[in-house]
Amino acid sequence: MHVLPGFREFYPEDCARRNYITGVWRATARRHGFVEYDGPTLEPVELYLKKSGGELSGQLFDFTDKGERHVALRPEMTPTLARMIAARERDYRKPIKWFSIASFFRYEKQQRGRLREFLQFNCDVVGDASPAADAELIALVIAIFQGFGFGPQDFVVRLSDRNAWIQLLRQTTGPDASDQEFLAIIDKIERDPAETTETKLRPFGLTLEAVRAFIARGRDAAPGLAAVCVELDARGLGGFYEVDLTVVRGLAYYTGVVFEAFDRGRRLRALAGGGRYDGLVKLLSDGKADLPAIGAGLGDVTLGELIALHPAATGTLEAAVARASSVDVFVVIADEVHRPEALALAARLRADGHRVDYALGAAKVGKQFQSAETAGARLAVVIGTEWPAVKLKVLATRAESTVPGGADLSRIVRAAMEE
Repeated sequence: MHVLPGFREFYPEDCARRNYITGVWRATARRHGFVEYDGPTLEPVELYLKKSGGELSGQLFDFTDKGERHVALRPEMTPTLARMIAARERDYRKPIKWFSIASFFRYEKQQRGRLREFLQFNCDVVGDASPAADAELIALVIAIFQGFGFGPQDFVVRLSDRNAWIQLLRQTTGPDASDQEFLAIIDKIERDPAETTETKLRPFGLTLEAVRAFIARGRDAAPGLAAVCVELDARGLGGFYEVDLTVVRGLAYYTGVVFEAFDRGRRLRALAGGGRYDGLVKLLSDGKADLPAIGAGLGDVTLGELIALHPAATGTLEAAVARASSVDVFVVIADEVHRPEALALAARLRADGHRVDYALGAAKVGKQFQSAETAGARLAVVIGTEWPAVKLKVLATRAESTVPGGADLSRIVRAAMEE
């Protein structure tokens, strides 16, 4: 029996890598004042179809449940978040700064950097429409990558503003033009052949040359980004972002500032992305709550590929894996007569916060030391005929010392671990 396409199994070392990644995500978000939340894995399909647009609808893992409800495994978090905040927004001080770490599901072709189940970090600032909120969220995304050891030479955040494109559209075709259809053309401008883009633009009264000229204007074409850039520069993040108007994002609910992060060599697909969705909370609350919001998402699949491209980041990750799979102390039972005492000692050390292992059955001392090495133990506590005294051995140096009965072994172990 094989794993389904696009899904993964996590052996212990894989779990350790995943836990390292989520640990950096969680610690960085908390340092920026964000608090954690979560939502249901299964949601009504209508939640996603109501505002996400046509692109997402074809990627849903959807089915009819036993209650005859049309449901879907969550493909993203933003609609869930908007609904949750709409239901209880009066209970929380504004701005609301929340983050989540959860699994998501999209039924699409499995390819490099894209699976059908993936882990994603999501962060949002709700209740503040200012450029300061935009910059705060983008700064968090940048800090996430910095947390893995990446600098401005490794990745860049490409910053844009949908409103600048809508203003251009209004100047050429008037208020009846389809914003979403037009933005979909811009979203694919780097991937579609020039002649295809030219044909698509014709109904909007624009040429590819005019669009490229607009993109080339950069910041001058998007004055709404000026304050965001000032905020980022004040944080010393000027080298981590650039204005790139080709970024418009594919989902329909984005309303203003949008951004995507890429590796500098452009060897990978987008590493992160997000933007403003000021109308979504109002839509999902049927007008009962109208709060501006900006959010971002960062997946573990492309992040893992970025780490793999950088030896230093890979080394840090693998060191964390080694620490996670090792124990602090291996209790070597040299005399089975004292197994009850050894078990009691192991329990005490564990209660004091040490990671402890031992042989579950009688084994030769040499084999127990081999097990200690395999477990990555730094120390061995040998219980034998000298009991209640024990021997403490540093496995890396083979240095030994005797700990008399009645001594605070936990304190001695902690001191030895810190050396």
